[in-house]
Amino acid sequence: MPLLKTYLIAFFLYSMGVQTVMLAASLFASQEIGLSESKLIISLLLIQIVAIAGAYIMAKLSDKFGNLKVLIFTVLLWVLICISAYYTVTEIQFYILAAVVGLVMGGIQSLSRSTYSKIMPPTHDTTSFFSFYDVTEKVAIVIGLFCFGFVHELTGNMRNAIFALIIFFILGLIFLFVALKKQRKHSIL
Repeated sequence: MPLLKTYLIAFFLYSMGVQTVMLAASLFASQEIGLSESKLIISLLLIQIVAIAGAYIMAKLSDKFGNLKVLIFTVLLWVLICISAYYTVTEIQFYILAAVVGLVMGGIQSLSRSTYSKIMPPTHDTTSFFSFYDVTEKVAIVIGLFCFGFVHELTGNMRNAIFALIIFFILGLIFLFVALKKQRKHSIL
């Protein structure tokens, strides 16, 4: 299952970035932007509401262009989000960024799971495959947050830790391109 293996590596790598952004965004907003708790709640609600639209948009795009191509596009958006976050200094900029994060967050989560299910071999034991997928995501969370915290502690600046996330996204992109090449070779998706 070379395509499945390549895709899982890509998923693992970009999940380190995605999950870390989702878990560290409120810390970033409070420490770097100075948002109060009530404003953080508003931004989290905004992200969740917009994520619904993001999942719908990504599903429509994947119907037209294919899952892997839309995942590549989405991971590129995550790179741009990280670069934008580095330069975000005002509350309004953060809310705009939160809305964009919501769009791509909902999209990448649903599209990742959908892509995995399409690549899986025919089996009656889907539980084992998805258990492995979920464990991969949980390990990515631990490693992503560790790297983010390590760079933050090492440099004393949370903005510098964003660059660790960019590296994860770029590595994930590389493996998505390899998966796309393998997919074209086998005409899957």
